[in-house]
Amino acid sequence: MALAGRAQIKAAPDRSEGEGPFNQLIIRGATLINGTGAPPFGPVDVVVKGNRIARIVNVGYPGLPIDPERRPKANPGDKEIDAHGMYLLPGFIDMHGHIGGTSKDQTAEYVFKLWLAHGITTIRDPSCGNGLDWVLEHKRRSARNEITAPRIFAYTAFGQGAKNGIHTPEEARAWVQQNAKRGADG
Repeated sequence: MALAGRAQIKAAPDRSEGEGPFNQLIIRGATLINGTGAPPFGPVDVVVKGNRIARIVNVGYPGLPIDPERRPKANPGDKEIDAHGMYLLPGFIDMHGHIGGTSKDQTAEYVFKLWLAHGITTIRDPSCGNGLDWVLEHKRRSARNEITAPRIFAYTAFGQGAKNGIHTPEEARAWVQQNAKRGADG
């Protein structure tokens, strides 16, 4: 059997932005797994302001009706998500996540949204094919909420950006200080 043509596999297209940002988001009625090893508890209402959790309010007991008096009030323009019967976990941290590089077909925006869709809210990029300045720019834009992206910690591979390599402890210290001044986290 012969194939008439070759199929090309292309990266998934960028997706449009979702709703938001909201002044306040309230996730209502979730069972919370807090990541400490403690048993799940709830129902809880979780209040998010900006991109930070402001309050976690226990609004009842499992199997009993929720006490409406304990619920945080929503303001006009706030977003509410009904999470009854659902579990809520802290954001995951990917300690070795490459945003992208020149050999990758996916855009940074696509990778960011993929991570967020899988619950990854913080990444540590341990040197990227596009260089430290590129990662630092995405880190700054993420911190300012200019792009939809996880929190980014920018790391460099040892010696990355050193013109003639690193051969002495003094050169290593100078290289670390230079990258720290540029904004690298490690």
